[in-house]
Amino acid sequence: MGFIKDKYFFWGILTGVLWTGFGVLILLFFLSNKSIEDSLSSLYYQNKLGGLISISALINLPVFFIALQKNKFAFAAGLVAISLVLVLLVAFLKLNN
Repeated sequence: MGFIKDKYFFWGILTGVLWTGFGVLILLFFLSNKSIEDSLSSLYYQNKLGGLISISALINLPVFFIALQKNKFAFAAGLVAISLVLVLLVAFLKLNN
């Protein structure tokens, strides 16, 4: 649990959030003809927003393995932490509707 006190842990969390958000925006930009707001609300009402978040979170996998390869374990732990939060978010979205 010493990872939580390390600043690289928080950099890993921030990186995971930014890459996942970037993935969501890129997928919406290329796969939808509507505006981003309309696309997000449409996906929410169709119960497909969780799937989009899940696919977008896959961008974090190469970053995770690169961090492990460079022995940046605190950074990799931050990526795992944000991945767990995203799993809970997707589960909430699936169970909420």
